[in-house]
Order: sequence, then structure tokens, then C-alpha cells
Amino acid sequence: MHATLPRMRDSDFPAIRRKRLETLQVNLGYKCNQACVHCHVNAGPTRIESMTREIVDDVLAFARAAGITALDVTGGAPELNPHFRELVRAARELDIHVMDRCNLTILEQPGQEDLARFLAAHRVEVVASMPCYLEQNVDRQRGKGVFDASVRGLQALNRLGYGQAGSGLKLTLVYNPQGAVLPPAQQSLEVDYRRHLGEKYAIAFNALYVITNMPIQRFGSMLISKGQFEHYMDLLKNAYQAANLDGVMCRSLVSVDWRGYVYDCDFNQMLGLPLAYKGRPRIHLRDLIGVDLAHNPITVADHCYGCTAGQGSSCGGALGT
Repeated sequence: MHATLPRMRDSDFPAIRRKRLETLQVNLGYKCNQACVHCHVNAGPTRIESMTREIVDDVLAFARAAGITALDVTGGAPELNPHFRELVRAARELDIHVMDRCNLTILEQPGQEDLARFLAAHRVEVVASMPCYLEQNVDRQRGKGVFDASVRGLQALNRLGYGQAGSGLKLTLVYNPQGAVLPPAQQSLEVDYRRHLGEKYAIAFNALYVITNMPIQRFGSMLISKGQFEHYMDLLKNAYQAANLDGVMCRSLVSVDWRGYVYDCDFNQMLGLPLAYKGRPRIHLRDLIGVDLAHNPITVADHCYGCTAGQGSSCGGALGT
């Protein structure tokens, strides 16, 4: 695995600061039933990192004290963490909106047969990875058979009411480009997704998020191996739009790793760039309970151009239209 951070530290990305904290993004561990090419987490079946119940309790204590309105649960496959369902139940009891970053194929894994029903019962928003509406492209990026399993997963969620008008069960799909290119316009691509998935598979969904591939971890290493890293960074920098700075996710989100350490975003987490706080080398979530992080400086490097290039990109999709 090639390290990308040394190539991005000397950055001219603008200095930015936090606004009011709204979203707590929690990585429950790096174990996953898939090993996708574009994965910036380098997750996979052989990873063993997993958040403990003690850290889950810290997450809930922080969320309660900070008045968090949204809990964004990710991984790996977050559902493989043994405390995933406890976290979801407790967060919903606090009236926190929960988003599950679901790879869809997890719905068919042994022991997860009732997962879709659990998510629906607790009104969890499913944010599902679906990097294309064509079988060949999805299987190339995520593995043979993944497209068919993803379609079955989406259909199962639809039968429970997800993506259906008036159900209140939100189903969001996530698109990633196939390689070292910027994603297409989110609105027009969503139209294509709706037409193709609707006509061929009778699949309905609420929204499509378009996310730029980040030049870190597995994807960044692949770029280096192919001699494309500098070209991709030039692409991101040349497409920089200052107007996107105001809407980047790190303004209103913090990211927590499986050990409970805090970062400005999930991408910084994967690069080992901790949230800056009082000169400490890294800060644990339990030490921030009751702390107001508004106006705190955000740690940046060249990968931040990925969030501000073109239409902009975040865990909530494009920043502009």
C-alpha cells in the first residue's frame, strides 16, 4: 500500500474553521464483506478493527451533550460491529436521525437476514453504495456478483417501504466514478439512475449522492501504482471552486474512529490527521463531551481539493448543482 499523505502535506488549500456541530460520523470498524477498488477506508474481510461497547457509550454521551441531530454510521460494513444495533436503538431514543452507510450486499450475509426489517423498524435512513446502474461497471469496481446482490437488496428495501412516497423511509444511493475522473453532474445522473433502475428492476429511491473519489488509501495507492496520482491531483486543483468552501462537510461534522479518536472528517481519519485541539497530538471523544467546537480550525491538506472540485463533494453528495 503506497502512502499518499507525504505527497499532500505541503498544501496551499485555504484555511477554514468550523461552524455549529450537527452531525457525528462514527466509523464502527474496518471489517467488511467487500473490498472495493475505490474504498478510501481500505476495508475488507480480513480487517479486525471494531469499536467496543465502551466507546459506543462515549459516542452516545457526546451526542447527547452536543445536541447532535444526525448520526452517520459507517465502516467497513458498520452492521458487522456487534454493537451496531444497540447504537441505533439508543440514538433513535434520543430522537437523533440515523444514517446507515450500507453496501447492500450485507443484507444477504449470514446472521443479517433481519437487518432490513430492523432498519425500517427504527426509521434509519439507508445510504447505499451503488457506484453505477450497469452490472459490468459495478462488478468491476466492487466484485463479481455484487450488482445482482445490490439489486436484490434494493428491492427488499423497497418492499419494506424504503424509497416509497409517504413512507418516511429514506433510501439514498451513492455513486463513485470508475477511475481518476470527476463525477458527472449529480442531477442529470440521478435522472439516468431513476430511469434505468426503475424500468429494468422496478427500483425506487429518494436521492442520489455523487461523491468524488479521494486520492487516499486503496484508491490513492492505485493511482500511484499506475502513475496517475499527480495527474489526478492536478485535475482536482484545476477544478477548485471557492464557492464550495462554505458547504464542505467538515464545517458541521466530526468523524470518530473505532477507537474513539476525533477527526475533522472521515478522509482525515484515514490519513491519520486528527482534529486540532489545544495543541494535543490527538483528542479522544470522551475529552470533548460538553466542548463547543465552533470556530475551531480544520486540519487541511491537498486531498481537500476533492471536496471542492467542480460541483463539490461530501458525504451528502454534491455541494452545488
